Amino acid sequence: MKKTIVTLICLVFSSVLFSQKVMTRSGEIKFDATVPGAMDPVVGTSNTVSAILDKATGDFVVQGMVKSFKFKSPLMEEHYNENYMESDKLPKTTFKGKIVGFDGKNGTYDVEGDLTIHGVTNKVKTKVTVSNAGGSVTVSGTFTVKLNDYKLEVPAMAKKTLAETAKISIKLELEDKK
Repeated sequence: MKKTIVTLICLVFSSVLFSQKVMTRSGEIKFDATVPGAMDPVVGTSNTVSAILDKATGDFVVQGMVKSFKFKSPLMEEHYNENYMESDKLPKTTFKGKIVGFDGKNGTYDVEGDLTIHGVTNKVKTKVTVSNAGGSVTVSGTFTVKLNDYKLEVPAMAKKTLAETAKISIKLELEDKK
């Protein structure tokens, strides 16, 4: 009888320990590299972004497939994949880092880590807003990157439309890992 009780207690505690991770496979990343005043917006959105947050440690990983970004214009999407991002050769973008000081409460936190785009990894630090509602955690934020920092060159003929910096917005609704 004592062994059964001890086993049940161990199972309960182990499920609590493992339930510290929340995840999604349907997060959103949007980037906007439009030159102010340009007629054609350079905006791409992916709604199939994967992310995992360890609520106990603040460890945070986000991954998006380059080809999952959709644009208003099919031609722009083709140029994005073939000419700029080389999505066949470099199929994903990733962020591996930490939400600094994350204590499970709603608020704004620093997030820092390694952002990999186009095969180039750079250290980044920005802020995210975290909200808890029931069993889910929403992480959202906006930051900018210089395309040149990721070996993404803007050709002279595209400079009227394509900016040299991109504003990246994320919205991730993470739920208990199952």
